[in-house]
Amino acid sequence: MNSPDPRLPRHVVPRHYELLLEPDLGSASFAGEVAISVDVEVPTTSIVCNAAELDITDVVIRCGDSEWIPTIQLDPDTERLTLLTDTDVPAGEAEIRASFGGILNDQLRGFYRSTYSDEDGVEHTIATTQFQSTDARRAFPCWDEPEWKATFSTTLVVEADDLAITNTAELESSALDDGRRRVRYATTMPMSTYLVAFVVGPLEATEAVDGGGVPVRVVHRPGQGHLTTFALDVAVHALEWFADYYAIPYPSDKVDLIAIPDFAFGAMENLGCVTFREVLLLIDPESSSQPELQHVADVINHELAHMWFGDLVTMRWWEGIWLNEAFATFMEVACSHAYRPDWRVWDTFARSRSAAFAVDALASTRPIEFAVITPEDAEGMYDLLTYEKGAAVVRMLEQHLGIETFREGVRQYLRRHAYANTETSDLWDVLEEVSHQPVREMMTGWIFQGGHPIVTTETTPHGLKVSQHHFTLDPGAADDRRWAVPLQVATRGSEHNVLLGTESLTLTGVVDPVITANSSGSGFFRSRIDPLLIDRIIATGLSARSPAERHTIADDAWAITVAGRLSASDYLRLATAFTDEDDLNVWQALGSGLAALVRLVDDANAPVLRQRIGEVVKPALSRLGTDPRPGDDDRSAELRATLIRLMGVVVEDQDTIHESRNRLDHDDPTIASASLSVVAHNGDDSDFDLVRAAWKGAGDPQAEVRNLRALADFPAIDLIDRLLSDISSSEVRTQDAPYVISRALANRHAGSHVWRYVVANWTDLTDRFPSNSIPRMLSGVVFLDDPDSVASVAGFIADHPIPQAGLQVDQHLERQRINTAMKAREIPRFGPSLTSGQRASPRDSLMGPSGRADS
Repeated sequence: MNSPDPRLPRHVVPRHYELLLEPDLGSASFAGEVAISVDVEVPTTSIVCNAAELDITDVVIRCGDSEWIPTIQLDPDTERLTLLTDTDVPAGEAEIRASFGGILNDQLRGFYRSTYSDEDGVEHTIATTQFQSTDARRAFPCWDEPEWKATFSTTLVVEADDLAITNTAELESSALDDGRRRVRYATTMPMSTYLVAFVVGPLEATEAVDGGGVPVRVVHRPGQGHLTTFALDVAVHALEWFADYYAIPYPSDKVDLIAIPDFAFGAMENLGCVTFREVLLLIDPESSSQPELQHVADVINHELAHMWFGDLVTMRWWEGIWLNEAFATFMEVACSHAYRPDWRVWDTFARSRSAAFAVDALASTRPIEFAVITPEDAEGMYDLLTYEKGAAVVRMLEQHLGIETFREGVRQYLRRHAYANTETSDLWDVLEEVSHQPVREMMTGWIFQGGHPIVTTETTPHGLKVSQHHFTLDPGAADDRRWAVPLQVATRGSEHNVLLGTESLTLTGVVDPVITANSSGSGFFRSRIDPLLIDRIIATGLSARSPAERHTIADDAWAITVAGRLSASDYLRLATAFTDEDDLNVWQALGSGLAALVRLVDDANAPVLRQRIGEVVKPALSRLGTDPRPGDDDRSAELRATLIRLMGVVVEDQDTIHESRNRLDHDDPTIASASLSVVAHNGDDSDFDLVRAAWKGAGDPQAEVRNLRALADFPAIDLIDRLLSDISSSEVRTQDAPYVISRALANRHAGSHVWRYVVANWTDLTDRFPSNSIPRMLSGVVFLDDPDSVASVAGFIADHPIPQAGLQVDQHLERQRINTAMKAREIPRFGPSLTSGQRASPRDSLMGPSGRADS
């Protein structure tokens, strides 16, 4: 039997919702009324919309002077409300009125409750919403699909002292006889139901500041007003910058940025009523590190970018969510770069792109866009491939077309489709018109097939030959897929911008040595690195290469090592060429690979490896110094912190460990943060007690999350058990617990123990945690890199499927197998090579697990 069409029938179209809601925070329930103005396209006896977990009564359908009291059918499986009439409702304008009620759930979706405790330990409750992707139907009957845009006029009835906020500005507030307030708000622009929002409770709002003519506030729980200044500054800059970039004014009447104590996602772009995790909005610049500040700025910029790209113009159906999120990620980086050029945010984005590469190099990767049928399918799209790979591909296209050409195309796209819905090809068509280049043809391969290429350059008598092949971490999984690849080929004498097609090409006359085929670092491809190239790099140095090019070498080399095309000893040899390195992002890439090397040796060889890594790291730290210096910029401070972490966590340098215990309260937040990492990885019971107390007594969200997650790094099983007990008792919020478990699974000493806890408590964890967080919780299994763990995890997941995960869990399992194979491959040869001084031969290093030579 065929499954029913997941999309609603098209013969009745909503135009306007008149919505009244009365949340009761004490009883965790709400009541409401809705009047929906619709266009009936053809006469009908059946009107179908969405509703879930609602008690619906008093439904009336009116058309002209006629009125129907329909039969109500509510299907919990399809989450549809069907209204059946005895006679046809004629074509034309009609109105549907209904009363309804529901619960304020604790699942962090729909209309739900969130709690916090004040300074006296008194618990307070707020009511808030999270409707993306398909949960507006849990708050009121509606056409809960992105295509069915309508306007909304909301009225909220709330307790007199509660703050009440929705998408638009308050028009009037009147007192009721029972002591409550009735608050009416302005009508919204036409928008999708998933962007509707309301927040009610004992909250405070800052005074509004002006953001290019738009009033902006931050809403927070009492006592957090001192943490709002940075967010207001970022938001004001973003609103002005986006209005200029898009050449379209902000499309509504106000912006409220609201910190929610319990929130399943990072943030949500509800029009004018943007909701955030507290840690991603409220921050004290004086006690926060540069990455923490940048993360807050990035998230605010991401959500405000959506006000145009996502809210004003919206995807027609959920397969288009990738462009919605990828473009907002691209714009977040561009806006953050404009806000703080000294942060070099585009360089930092290279680390996010690296995470996307790691997933996209799996056989279980997916196309950026794929058919979405069910709500679970839509939930599975919120991953690295949608956000980071999508944004990286958009950035590559922008650099290929030219920044101004690309921006003009985006402006025309938004003007043409304002207040409407689009598909991916609509953007490509406009960019083609503006650039006169085959954008749709070029982007098809990137959007509709998974994976990415590795590019090889080879000097021949006729010039420089450039070719591509499908890159996978398991070389045996590669196939013949190809892409249209924009290249920026830099030699010692020139630079060439070319588009590599499915066949190799030769740049005739180019005979100078090639530095890189990806000079800006914006291309979404790997570049081939082999032992002979490493020999040349060691011999000639890296001074002729830019930081972006050096980052590419370090990052690509590690991916090629994981794939078995380089040996671990080759990677360590390459790292020695970076002893003069002074760039933060390059060291972050190197640090990631060097930390992973420690997992590839047994206990007997670990001290030798740690000493070798220390010889790479110490010169850089010595040059920079372990103490802040006058004139340090933010990136220098964070580089120092990165090097301290490497020395204390990876090298296990005893002087660094001892010094870190004395620097947990250092005035420099970057040093304090790095010291916390070092202490946690090497800590004992007293250290654990200290960090746990810092978590519980944190004065700001960053300190709370920083200390909580550090608890997962302690090496002793009994200490990890104390953390797991806090998770089981809900001492750790359900929004945070999945990420803590994921980090604890990555703990070298306790990962297997944590996995046994997950297995034993699976039902409790999956019942309590937000459904979207379960795949993220399981991401830590990739570090359980022994055959027994591979079998255990695979068997358990087979018996406990996770429908909302999409391919994410499959990707975790595949990466776990790849890591296990790498460990088995390297332990016999890498450890002995450290003491013998020998390394795998170039040909051996080019052989993948399948035994085939890389081409």
